[in-house]
Amino acid sequence: MDGDICATATTPPDSDPARKRRVHGMLKLYYGLNEEGKTVDQAESMNPCDINGTHFDPEVYLNKFRRECSLGELMDQESCMVKQIRSLDSDMQTLVYENYNKFISATDTIRKMKNDFKKMEDEMDCLSTNMAAITEFSAHISGTLQDQHAQITKLSGVHNLLRKLQFLFELPARLNKCLELQAYSQAVSSHRRARCVLQQYSHMPSFRGIQDDCHAIMDKLAQELRQKFRDGGSSAKDLSECVELLLQLDEPAEELCDKFLIHAQSRLETNLRGLEAETDILEFIDRGCNEFVSSLCLVIASYQELFVNRPQEGNLASKNIPQMAIGKLHAFVDAMATCYFSLVERRIQEEKSVGDNSLLVRALDRFHRRLQAVAKLLPGSAVPSQGTEIVVRAARERIKQYLAALQSFYLDSLRDVRQALAAPRLATGKDAPASLPELLSSLSASILNQIKSVLASVHLFTAKDITFSNKPYFKGEFCSQGVRESLVVNFIKFVCQSSRQFCESAGDRGGSTPPALLLLLSRLCLDYETSTITYILTLTDEQFLVQHRSPVTAVAALCGEAREAAQKLLKHYVKVQGLIISQMLRKSVETRDWVNTIEPRNVRAVMKRVVEDTTSIDVQVSLLYEEGTRKAHSSDSSKRTFSVYSGSRQQTRYAPSYTPSAAMDTNFLSNIHKLFSERIDIFSPVEFNKVSVVTGIIKISLKTFLECVRLRTFGRYGLQQIQVDCNYLQMYLWRFVSDENLVHFLLDEIVGSTAHRCLDPAPMEQSVIEVICERG
Repeated sequence: MDGDICATATTPPDSDPARKRRVHGMLKLYYGLNEEGKTVDQAESMNPCDINGTHFDPEVYLNKFRRECSLGELMDQESCMVKQIRSLDSDMQTLVYENYNKFISATDTIRKMKNDFKKMEDEMDCLSTNMAAITEFSAHISGTLQDQHAQITKLSGVHNLLRKLQFLFELPARLNKCLELQAYSQAVSSHRRARCVLQQYSHMPSFRGIQDDCHAIMDKLAQELRQKFRDGGSSAKDLSECVELLLQLDEPAEELCDKFLIHAQSRLETNLRGLEAETDILEFIDRGCNEFVSSLCLVIASYQELFVNRPQEGNLASKNIPQMAIGKLHAFVDAMATCYFSLVERRIQEEKSVGDNSLLVRALDRFHRRLQAVAKLLPGSAVPSQGTEIVVRAARERIKQYLAALQSFYLDSLRDVRQALAAPRLATGKDAPASLPELLSSLSASILNQIKSVLASVHLFTAKDITFSNKPYFKGEFCSQGVRESLVVNFIKFVCQSSRQFCESAGDRGGSTPPALLLLLSRLCLDYETSTITYILTLTDEQFLVQHRSPVTAVAALCGEAREAAQKLLKHYVKVQGLIISQMLRKSVETRDWVNTIEPRNVRAVMKRVVEDTTSIDVQVSLLYEEGTRKAHSSDSSKRTFSVYSGSRQQTRYAPSYTPSAAMDTNFLSNIHKLFSERIDIFSPVEFNKVSVVTGIIKISLKTFLECVRLRTFGRYGLQQIQVDCNYLQMYLWRFVSDENLVHFLLDEIVGSTAHRCLDPAPMEQSVIEVICERG
């Protein structure tokens, strides 16, 4: 084969193209490839014109080309075929060279394998010779020892028996040596190995003596173990070993359980006494977890290993020791946990500061996390659930503390506002009422910021890295009933309730509460009703993912309560301001001799004070409330221009005549006038606007003036003075009220009542009255 390949390789490329193609096709066919070097997946073509097929016929192929193609196409096809032939020849030559090299390499490999196998055959022959020699030698030994095999077996059994007897005879001495060296475990193990044999042959005197000596030694060993157990000075590992040895010596398991737990209790109580030192809450919990809880877990694990999980053998299996032991363990763990929990709760209650909440939350998380180890060691224990209840109570108590802190902050803020209202602003020359919007904005912003700060602190209880935050309580009840209801809703209710308490002060002057504070609180409650309550509750629900599974206070109910408080405060403000002006008018009427008074020459000073106070109240209310709506003024509202606020703001009004057109003692005409006049409700509901507030104050003031006039008797000049005063009030007060007819009616009533009680009803001319009022 090598000769054929060499001959092919040395043949010139253009000498025999048909043979090259045939050889090339045979190689392609052998490797299962087509002309493009791809695997042949389809059957060979039967077309004689398929140049790549095995049935290719050159004559048919050329005849077809001559018939179908032109001369130029034939020449192009010829050049293309020449290129393909050259390419195929080159591929063929390359393929032959490559396979030639591979064949040479394979020949070398085969020659080398022949040499290696020759050496291996020699080694195998040597091994076979050695195995034959070993087999022959083994057969010779077996034949020699065949007669002595039974004797050797008998001697071996005797030897083993003698060793056992030697162990039994040496056992008392061995046990005494172990007792001296305190190798209690080795002594118990040796005795257990020989106990069955001694018991079996106890009827023999020699074995009975050995048994009695062993019993005496083991009794002494048991006493030492009991004494060591009672001393309690050893480590937990030594105690466990001591209990295990006593159980192996058939000591009563119940008594051992009690002694083990009593010893563990003394150690745990020592750990509890060490917790009473004053430390911060996190250090306290860390120390309790690292000392008490860790020791308790070690006790549980050791106890279970000794008494509960220990395999019961022999007569111990019938006593049901694990059930008895687990009952004692549960009672012990519950008692010790109760002592520990009382210390923890007492220490948590000492955390009164609400400044930084993170330390307490971390401590509670660590406390809750470490108690889960007890649940894993002792399934069914109530300790983890009791620890969770402590965490829950601590969270609730924290909510109460934050609520108290918010309430205290609110009261302190009100105290600051009250002081600011009482002290005038000397630097700017303005009185306190001018700062009402600033005080309201500052108070509202400070309260809102404090609520956000508290919510951020409380939110630490529900952080994702806190283990107890995933408990059902913290997912539901804590967020809805704790934070939303107990903290946020209760604080909003406290704001409304504490604000309403300012309306309960008695006295003619409204007690010690500044009227401006009443006005400010009414606006604060109104702002809460319109926007603040909704914002706070929405912020709480979003921040704590509150799910309203349990009944919660509706936003509309809180808004209604805030609006009610605002309404009550505003109504009380109107009452207080009306009483202040009424008190001035009452004193001015009661302290004057209206029968013997002189002829009026000017307006009384108290009337000017009433107008000034009303103007001040109007300015004060306008700082916090909108203007409100008024009825259209009549064209004769005033006879001359007058400005209440500034010289550029003028309104006109024609003052009505307070000179009766008929005799003033005609009660019949007065009663007819009252019959057809509109009834005035003095204490009607006050709306949240400036006009309604000032109208209510003016109605109370003028009604008081009217009632005081009805209790006095007037002379001629007294009647004229009342005419002048009422005309002056008419000139200014009409612009403050929602309906000017209200002022007209009340002032007409005052003048008419004065005329009815006048001894000499001689009214003053209207022109004179106007001159006095203009001059006044």
